[in-house]
Amino acid sequence: MNHIKSVAYQAMCVGLGLLVILPILYALSISFMNSDEILTRKIVLFPSTFYLQNYISAFTNAPLARFLLNSFLITIGASCVRLFTASTAAFAFSFFEFKGKKLLFMLYLGTMMIPADLLIIKNYHTVAKLGLINTYLGMMIVFFVTVVNVFVMRQYFMSYSKSIREAAMMDGCSNFMFFMRVLLPSSKPVLVTTFISSFVGVWNQYLWPLLVTNQNEKRTAQVAVTLLNFPDASPHGIIMAAAIIILLPSVIVFLSFQRYIKKGMMSGGVKG
Repeated sequence: MNHIKSVAYQAMCVGLGLLVILPILYALSISFMNSDEILTRKIVLFPSTFYLQNYISAFTNAPLARFLLNSFLITIGASCVRLFTASTAAFAFSFFEFKGKKLLFMLYLGTMMIPADLLIIKNYHTVAKLGLINTYLGMMIVFFVTVVNVFVMRQYFMSYSKSIREAAMMDGCSNFMFFMRVLLPSSKPVLVTTFISSFVGVWNQYLWPLLVTNQNEKRTAQVAVTLLNFPDASPHGIIMAAAIIILLPSVIVFLSFQRYIKKGMMSGGVKG
C-alpha cells in the first residue's frame, strides 16, 4: 500500500512539473519557428527546421546585448549588497541581546505585509530627489534589503550553539572576526540560497527599472521584450527568442548551485 502511495505521489509530482515546464518548452519551440509556422491555423508543436533568424533579430532589432549587461550589473550588485545587509542584520538578531530586540524584529517582519506596489510612488520620489534617475544605483537601491532574506538567515543562525561564539570570544575573537571567519564560512548553503533567490528576483524585475530609466543604454533585459514588439508580420518568434535568452541566466545559476539550495533547506547549523 505504501509503495502504491509513493508511486502515485511521484507521478503527481512529475505531472505538476510537466504542467509548469510545458509553456517554457513551447516558447522554446516557437523561438525556432518562422512566421508561416507560427501563424498557421494548424497546431504546430515542433519547428520543421531550426530557424535561427529569430535569435539574430532579437540582437539586431534592439540592443539586447547592452540590456543583458545592464541586468547583470544590477542583479549582481543588488544581490551582493543584499547578502551583506541580510547576513549582518541576521547576525545581530541572532547573537546580540539589546532592549526591544523582539519588538523590533516583529515590526521588521510586519513590513512583509506591505504590498511592494504601494511603495513604488514613494520610492520613485525618493530616488528622484537623490538624483538617481537613469543610474544603476537608482535601479538597485530598492533591492538592497529584503525582510524574507533576513528572516531566513536569522533562522539559520539561531540554530548555532551560543557556546561557539562564547568560546571564540574567550580566545580573543571579536564579533567581526567571529562573523567573518566562523559564521559565514560555515553558512555557505544559506548564503548561496539567499544569493540565488535575490538573483532571480532582481533579474526578473520589470516595472521598477522601467520607471527609473528613460534612456535605452540604461534599460534592462526585461524591457527588451517590449521594445521588440514592433509592427511586423509576426514578432512572436523574435519575442520568444528574446524571452528564452533572458531566461537562460536564471536557469544556469539555479542548476549550478542546486546542491547548495538543498543543503540550505534541509540542513542547519551546529545544534546547541
